[in-house]
Amino acid sequence: MSKIKVVVNGACGKVGREVVKAVSKEPDLELAGAVDISCGGSDSGEIAGAGKNGIKISSDLARTITDTKADVVVDFTIPKTIMASIKTAVSAKANVVVGTTGLSENDLKEISSLCEKNGVNVLVAPNFAIGAVLMMKFASEAIKLMPKAEIIELHHDQKLDAPSGTAIKTAEMMKRSSGVKDIPIHSVRLPGFVAHQEVIFGGLGQTLTIRHDTINRESFMPGVMIAVKKIKGLKGLVYGLENIL
Repeated sequence: MSKIKVVVNGACGKVGREVVKAVSKEPDLELAGAVDISCGGSDSGEIAGAGKNGIKISSDLARTITDTKADVVVDFTIPKTIMASIKTAVSAKANVVVGTTGLSENDLKEISSLCEKNGVNVLVAPNFAIGAVLMMKFASEAIKLMPKAEIIELHHDQKLDAPSGTAIKTAEMMKRSSGVKDIPIHSVRLPGFVAHQEVIFGGLGQTLTIRHDTINRESFMPGVMIAVKKIKGLKGLVYGLENIL
């Protein structure tokens, strides 16, 4: 059985470096290419802190996909470029695993159409940490019995979007499961945080808090690896890691 060829887009970023390391450790995956506009020409393994691997970082996503015959592109870049990256990858007939947040409802509709047109699949997940998926699931159950709730999400001060994709997805799941129409979201951006979220429920004489903390970005890797391995068997656009677990 041939290995799944993976290109990492955003390979010089904090999460991208973790993806490079994680893909390299998987026996059924092949790190075929790495792309980033900020450090072209560098060795991707060296940038990731894992030692040289011979995969030089390119600044041209389309050419990298074509040259490597990539099966999957994993994208952890920035909100303002994510749609362009998805369009490039899908047009090159590569499946895409997206961890970049900031996509709108209209963006998702466009991605779905692009998948159908090009015969490939895209998985978009606001959060790849298994614990975060569980937090969202538990919150969507709790609100059925405790309908007064608010979300507080806390991230590092370099995060470009607010509220976070995880908070938006959590609120959507809670509303869908309960019929509650308004779930306030509060965003905190401060140095020292990585990614954290708590959902606080208030009731008569009691409160309930469901909280998830990402201590480091390695926590995303098991979910990302599951997505990479399952993406070929999906159909079109899939939104949320919970749909493939």
